Amino acid sequence: MKRIMIILCIVFIFALPLFSQNVTKSGTTAATFLLIDYGVRGSGMGSAYVSVADDINAMYWNPAGVARIRENQALFTNIQWIADITFNYAAAAVPAGQLGTFGINAAFMSTDEMTVTTIQEPDGTGETFQVGSYALGLTYAKELTNRFSIGFNVKYIQEQIYHSTARGMAIDVGTLFDTQFQDLKIGMSISNYGTKMRMLGRDMLIQSDIDPLKHGNNENINANLQTDAYDLPLLFRVGLSVDVLKGPCNSHLILSADALHPNDNMESMNIGAEYTFANFLAARCGYKGLFKKNSEEGLCLGGSINLKVTENVSLHLDYAWGDFGILKDVQKYAIGLTF
Repeated sequence: MKRIMIILCIVFIFALPLFSQNVTKSGTTAATFLLIDYGVRGSGMGSAYVSVADDINAMYWNPAGVARIRENQALFTNIQWIADITFNYAAAAVPAGQLGTFGINAAFMSTDEMTVTTIQEPDGTGETFQVGSYALGLTYAKELTNRFSIGFNVKYIQEQIYHSTARGMAIDVGTLFDTQFQDLKIGMSISNYGTKMRMLGRDMLIQSDIDPLKHGNNENINANLQTDAYDLPLLFRVGLSVDVLKGPCNSHLILSADALHPNDNMESMNIGAEYTFANFLAARCGYKGLFKKNSEEGLCLGGSINLKVTENVSLHLDYAWGDFGILKDVQKYAIGLTF
């Protein structure tokens, strides 16, 4: 228990810089695609998932939950994001006994090709460009006791537009603790703790006249525009969950709540619920962004079906729907495999 308390204190020390951030910094971080909820199960629960995470979806929400995986798992997620943006996520996890659990994950966000326009050619230059954001991660998690686990997800991040690219590195840290009080679980995670990102590339190369008042000098000196470096969207989550129903036919009803503190927006809360019948069907609901001013998101719904393919192979089909205000809704699909 003493070791657990020391680790929890370390997590809180890492989280302290978040509480000094100004809530008026909305829109001032890079790689905000990292805040899109990858996991479909958690999304259906209103993103109140940091203490529930016990499967491959935990790589995003709380890497400590990966330590609870007992069999090999793989996952592919497709998200129909706003403005016709496509978001795909894939992950795999392998438990290695006493060594812990290892995982790999990748997130890809992209748009369709768009036409390059300029002031001189507002109808297009004949060129096209794409915008893309990517994150590649390696996860490690371990159960330090039968009730406490810790996990890490180290990731490489890249954003690209036309010929310009920004790169960075970040780490996610999480803890998950099973109390001995009514199956209550406590989860905490810090996401996207890492380097700043700055746009670089040949689009920054310009030609400039360094002294336009002087006649006869070279008017086409090569120069580079220096862009600002921006922090990553740091996010601290802490949550509670409890299984209030352990009924016949292996049925469960999980209620959960998360409190969130980002470095580029206001604090908020998410609440959610999941009912599972016979480990076969699941129905989920939740509400995201409580107490957050001008929140676009709100009601969330979801469900899943688990199919036994063979004695050792199971197929998981998940769906989640989320209200996004005037931007209509967001739909997420996932297919998972346990083997």
